[in-house]
Amino acid sequence: MKTRLTELLGIETPIICGGMMRVGTAELAAAASNAGALGTMTALTLPTPELLRAEIEKCQSLTDKPFAVNLTVGVVATEINYDDYLDVICESGVKVVETAGRSPEPFMDKLNAHGIKVVHKCVAVRHALKAERIGVAAVSIDGFECAGHPGEEDVTGLVLIPAAVQKLKIPVVASGGFADGRGLAAALALGADGINMGTRFIATKEAPVHENIKKKLVEMNETQTSLIFRTFRNTARVYTNAVALKVAEIEKSGGDFADVYALVSGEMQDVAWETGDIDAGMITFGMCGGLINDIPSCEELVSNIVREAEQIITGRLASIVAGKGDVV
Repeated sequence: MKTRLTELLGIETPIICGGMMRVGTAELAAAASNAGALGTMTALTLPTPELLRAEIEKCQSLTDKPFAVNLTVGVVATEINYDDYLDVICESGVKVVETAGRSPEPFMDKLNAHGIKVVHKCVAVRHALKAERIGVAAVSIDGFECAGHPGEEDVTGLVLIPAAVQKLKIPVVASGGFADGRGLAAALALGADGINMGTRFIATKEAPVHENIKKKLVEMNETQTSLIFRTFRNTARVYTNAVALKVAEIEKSGGDFADVYALVSGEMQDVAWETGDIDAGMITFGMCGGLINDIPSCEELVSNIVREAEQIITGRLASIVAGKGDVV
């Protein structure tokens, strides 16, 4: 498949494995890139810039294909010296950076000077337009179905994606709710140049999370996520486990973020990822968990998605347009 996104990033398929805190390691990013997608390491998974440098070098030893580094700004509780992380990224030879959270405007001069293409993830068309104005290469538009932070406007991808496409000149990546070839075909039909998937890549052999967590993704349905932090105006979509229910209870009783912090801290999420205890911490899953039925390798996943999308586009849809009726 060739789209503006594959041409822009030098990748074989219009699929991005999006940045995921504590999951976006060198191993997963390299596996996704070797499969023909764009793998993404997550910078702030590494507690120091020096460790990030080593992780980038590890990824470069595992793949000779393009990969990205995610830099999320303004959504972590600790103070981060972003300049130090940026220096490491710019010196590493990485050519794609995925930004999220606040605007990447303060970083654009440095990234542009090093020839780095920026893909900015946002949850509203007005944010995407601002990103285009400051010079990002592409935007990843995140619908309400997504894991993590969907914003406060609750616009689903079916509306948000074409709304972004009709306003923007740069490539648009559809994000939130995508897990298979049907989603890729739909995103392309809506005008997007590719898809971004996070939750789906958690249920792969290479994802660095406990097998029990992956099995929960396979077992869950589309109704088993919760929206927490709504009262704090920092909504997050997570798997409905004991922690999510407790946070909802505290919010309903008027509690503030300090009252839930111990439950949702990164340390507790690490415990869940590492031990497989689904109730140990906050588990960030999107609604597309209801579409996940297996735990393939990244190579199997990407090839299956592309094959399914091609079959839909050239088979079923082409047959309908040709007047031959629906093909089952």
